[in-house]
Amino acid sequence: MNPEHIHLTEEVDGKTVHLMYVEVWDGLYTPIGVRKPEGDGPFPMILMAAGNGGEGMAWIRDAVRNRAYTMDRLVEAGFACAWLRYRTEVELGYNTGGKLVRDVRQGHEMFNRAPLEYEDEISVAEYLKTLPWVDGDKIGVIGMSHGGEMALKIASEYHGLAAAVASEPASHEFLALRPDDTAFVNEDTGLMNIEEMQMAEVDKVRRRIDMEIAKARIASIQTPFLVMGRDEDHLQGIFRTSYDLLVEAGKDAEWVSYDHDYHGYVFPIRGEDGEYILNDVQIGAIDHVIGWLKERMG
Repeated sequence: MNPEHIHLTEEVDGKTVHLMYVEVWDGLYTPIGVRKPEGDGPFPMILMAAGNGGEGMAWIRDAVRNRAYTMDRLVEAGFACAWLRYRTEVELGYNTGGKLVRDVRQGHEMFNRAPLEYEDEISVAEYLKTLPWVDGDKIGVIGMSHGGEMALKIASEYHGLAAAVASEPASHEFLALRPDDTAFVNEDTGLMNIEEMQMAEVDKVRRRIDMEIAKARIASIQTPFLVMGRDEDHLQGIFRTSYDLLVEAGKDAEWVSYDHDYHGYVFPIRGEDGEYILNDVQIGAIDHVIGWLKERMG
């Protein structure tokens, strides 16, 4: 085993999963779990991200066991795919830290700030492009919730993605949204709790975002996007506004929304009985995602 490129395999439900540690920009390592079709490839590759990071390889090993329905479907459709984990989200780090500047001091890299979680995903994409079984021109992402916001942040700065799915994108920070009084500060930590912030209406969201900042971030996007909403979600206005601004900027974007009671319906999970909890709405939504990716990525 190469200590600089740690790559292990294990069997999960009779399928080979590749557990890998990928070096990110500051020399640390982030874990991913990969499955790929039979054969040598090169395969189009889909990166999957959900939530705000942390928990390391233990999270990956659980995901490839208990959040593998969509992964299985992608592999059956001819895609390689990877569950990603990345460093923990930093509250407002994207807005307050500014663009990452990479310089050199005494022969080694020097940054103006620490890398953020979405930049770890860029590192993973760039690493996977070096592997012989990956088609480097066909890297896509499916991001759910904070992972959906990450997809927008990535595409705003990085043009190496062939397609991106932003499912229920919690893109508060990307849109420079000003919270209302349904958000509150956690007195124990001093951090803002926005979990139950009520942003279901597009008009309300548009009044509360910094439109100049949001439009500037969207202007640089070149990646085609599928944006997915959830009909009764309290953040549906944010999801829809993310799509609307893409279209208003002339970007290649599609909108779909589904009536489902589970936040994260695009990534079904196993129940206690070992069976996936999913219904026809989820199956149809995942069918649509895979069809859209095939159309955009070939």
